[in-house]
Amino acid sequence: MAQWTHMTQLIQFLPPQTVNELYPSPNFPIEVRHYLATWIEEQSWEDFDLEKIEQESKAGALLDQIITMLQALAHQNSNVVDKMKLMHISQNLNMFQKPLQFAVMIRETLRKERVLINTASSQTQSHPPYQHYQSREPSFPNMQDVDSLVLKVLEVQDCRQKIHQLQEELNWERQNFESLQGNIQQNGLEPQNNEIQKLQNQIQQLEYNVKAMTTKRFQLLHQCVDCLDQCQSRLIKTLKTWRWEQHKSTIGHPFDDNLNPLQTWCEQLLGVNGKLRQELMLIGEQIPELQERLKHLVQVLIQSSLIVEKQPPQVIKTQSKFSTTVRYLLGEKVAPGKPVVLKAQIITEIQARNLGQQGIMPSDNVGELINNTAILEHNTASKSTCANFRHMSIKKIKRADRRGSESVTEEKFALLFSAEITITGCDQPYRIQMISLPVVVIVHGSQDNNALATVIWDCAFSEPDRMPFVVPERVPWRLMCSTLNSKFTSEVKTQQNLDQYNQHFLAQKIFDKPDFVEDFSNMLVSWAQFNKEVLPGRSFTFWQWFEGVIDLTKKHLGSYWSDGLIFGFIGKQHLHLILKDRPNGTFLLRFSDSEIGGITIAYVSATEHGGQKIQNIQPFTKRDLDIRCLGDRIRDIQDITFLYPDYHKDEVFKKYYTDVQTPTAGGYIPVSLHTKVGTEAGAVPSMMPCSETSRNSVCFPMHQFQQPFTPESVTSDPMETPAPSIDVFSDDMVPNDSMEQVLDSILKNLED
Repeated sequence: MAQWTHMTQLIQFLPPQTVNELYPSPNFPIEVRHYLATWIEEQSWEDFDLEKIEQESKAGALLDQIITMLQALAHQNSNVVDKMKLMHISQNLNMFQKPLQFAVMIRETLRKERVLINTASSQTQSHPPYQHYQSREPSFPNMQDVDSLVLKVLEVQDCRQKIHQLQEELNWERQNFESLQGNIQQNGLEPQNNEIQKLQNQIQQLEYNVKAMTTKRFQLLHQCVDCLDQCQSRLIKTLKTWRWEQHKSTIGHPFDDNLNPLQTWCEQLLGVNGKLRQELMLIGEQIPELQERLKHLVQVLIQSSLIVEKQPPQVIKTQSKFSTTVRYLLGEKVAPGKPVVLKAQIITEIQARNLGQQGIMPSDNVGELINNTAILEHNTASKSTCANFRHMSIKKIKRADRRGSESVTEEKFALLFSAEITITGCDQPYRIQMISLPVVVIVHGSQDNNALATVIWDCAFSEPDRMPFVVPERVPWRLMCSTLNSKFTSEVKTQQNLDQYNQHFLAQKIFDKPDFVEDFSNMLVSWAQFNKEVLPGRSFTFWQWFEGVIDLTKKHLGSYWSDGLIFGFIGKQHLHLILKDRPNGTFLLRFSDSEIGGITIAYVSATEHGGQKIQNIQPFTKRDLDIRCLGDRIRDIQDITFLYPDYHKDEVFKKYYTDVQTPTAGGYIPVSLHTKVGTEAGAVPSMMPCSETSRNSVCFPMHQFQQPFTPESVTSDPMETPAPSIDVFSDDMVPNDSMEQVLDSILKNLED
């Protein structure tokens, strides 16, 4: 109804001829549009097409509904004139022999209405309402320009029909003129000058009209092709934007993945192109310029309509299964018969570059893909045509010669999807192809973090129309900071951004400038600083450390972060500055900067001489928080009472405390874990000793971990059987340095 409401305001400013052409009687009089406005706008008229004969029954059902509703309205109307008018309209519609043609007519009417409304709306900004409607050439964005193009095509078709009618009249008048002259000459009659002159005048006028209409038709065809070219350019630009936003979504940018509007746009442009080619054929003479342009436009449209709707993982491990989905936006226009088989192959960065610049299809096979073919199949319910690669796998990969210190996790590949396709209404088959976003191929899970760094840098800092897959070596910190924030918030699924203190500390860390207090925004950060060079005094890179924080937060701390309970990234100088004047027991939660994936509690405590000092409890990792959640650990520690600046911990963390276990029905004594710090831990009998304040421990006051564990070993008094000392932070596995050497050796063998 909203569209009709706008039209009722607009109609009063339109010429009567325009209104009559918009709502032709008796086929679709304005009364039908008015009385059934809401119902009409609720139906899917865009689905109808004269070429789809199978829609005839559906169109017939809608026409029957219209007739029934008009008859009901007539019976209910107390005004005799309106009653008779409605009955007359319903009788005329009942005689309509082609329901599909009727449905298409309504579709076109609704399109014309939208164009008129949008045109008037655009002019209202600089002119009084509607009064100059026909005097200006509007600029239509997006789908509105398609509606304008459709109207122009209808105008071309109308010109052709009028030329045909004029030509028939001209032929008739010429025949009359020749007959009249023949009779005069044959019978020796006196020529009727007035009658002959009248016929001559009529013939001359008709010849002039035919010539004028032919000129108009030719001009309209040129305008239509120009408009089609502009519309298609906007479409392809929008498709590129869609792919660009899909690329950016990897680092957390918002992305609307709905392709249905773009599919409708593609289908409409293909339909317009077909109608214009048909109009050129009906002219009866060659217009090479327009024919070549339309041929080129249809080729570009067909080849641009292949989209990787669901990208493959951008980090792919060999011998592992993954999936991807490729969609063809002109799927409903594919010629029936031979199925379209889409093939996937893996290509290098150089091959992708040659493909984009010179159109050279890759000949060398750099990787072996398993299950790399899929058929384009149409889904009637979703009206989409897709090839689903459900169980694809990279069996092996051929590496390029690496440059300098470049590692295998910096090498980028892509998947190339290609097929040969035939479109209804087009004479020749077309080759269509599309490449995926760049992917990094790894052979071991330990490479995942570094590979992800390559992907993040590529997604964040590549240009929209770049040469595959070029990225800058250095970027301003403000761009890096924005990327880190987007990645963090999207992975943690939070609206709580990194604040200015977090951002400043991250800059200090990546640039190794702990004392720098000025603005970092325009300082350039390099790829090496991001994920090649280890941080000073550490054994890991900046990205490895930051990604560890993301992983810890999204698995264990998301709600705490969203509630603003975690200060996050903060340097020790800043930490001392804000805590130095706070009461004993004041604490805050910060991410550890000395180990990957840890969160620590910094708090104010008393010294032996009555002063104050700031303590940092050994960081809790994922393993620790799997055993006991952060909220319960905070409740356990007696030395901390107020969350900075002055919130009592029981008020802000209460919802994170777990309930105390009650005895079970089987009679077993419940077991609980408690966190003790410093002298607290050392004062508890049979608890593990903690010699320094910065040490935290998990204490097990029960005996369930004794070996062997038997029912006879359980007693009613938990202190009779001392619990063993268990340090969940000790690690009897291979030392870190040795483990890295072992992994490096394994990876080298796998690569070889």
